[in-house]
Amino acid sequence: MRFLALLALLALCLGLAAPVAAENDRAGVFDYYVLALSWSPTWCALEGDARGSPQCESSRQLGWVLHGLWPQYHRGWPSNCRTTEPQPTRAMTAAMADIMGTGGLAWYQWQKHGRCSGLSARNYFALARRAYEAVNRPDILRQLDRPVRLPARVIEQAFLEANPGWEPDMLTITCKDGRIQEARLCLSKTLTPVPCGRDVVRDCAMDDALLDPIR
Repeated sequence: MRFLALLALLALCLGLAAPVAAENDRAGVFDYYVLALSWSPTWCALEGDARGSPQCESSRQLGWVLHGLWPQYHRGWPSNCRTTEPQPTRAMTAAMADIMGTGGLAWYQWQKHGRCSGLSARNYFALARRAYEAVNRPDILRQLDRPVRLPARVIEQAFLEANPGWEPDMLTITCKDGRIQEARLCLSKTLTPVPCGRDVVRDCAMDDALLDPIR
């Protein structure tokens, strides 16, 4: 009987917890944004080349591209929120390809993250562009003419020096498969840099991360 009572209590707890989780993922209900910038040569080397992505064509000369502007909780994040806003048009997503690589990525980011912003697709993309353009991306990285290996903290320091006013706890550098992957900056809803939550600050600790040059 005691075992059955425990099962009943567990079922009750799970039943009570489910609506709370759904309630938390309402559009517009979040604490801050994460602006994710991907080093395009890394994505192309690991995924894009195999897909034949137009982002990886040598004529594009892409460096740091906008991966996304992600609504974030202090712990965790919402995704695929319900919204009454209409879907973006093909023209809207295609217009983001200059900073996101492809319109397909813009569409995906709207579905997973943009709908949680509480904004219309047009306003979300405009905000994402404004956030991206406000970042001074280190010029020295565009001058590389060959692959280099370097500590990931060097990339972080380059961003901090290029953007006076940023603090180390506002930015994190990530790695994937031994390569520099992304720079992630935490922003308030008004796009002011703010300290990141504990689940976002996961700096890559590699001392020999590979950084491919822009093609």
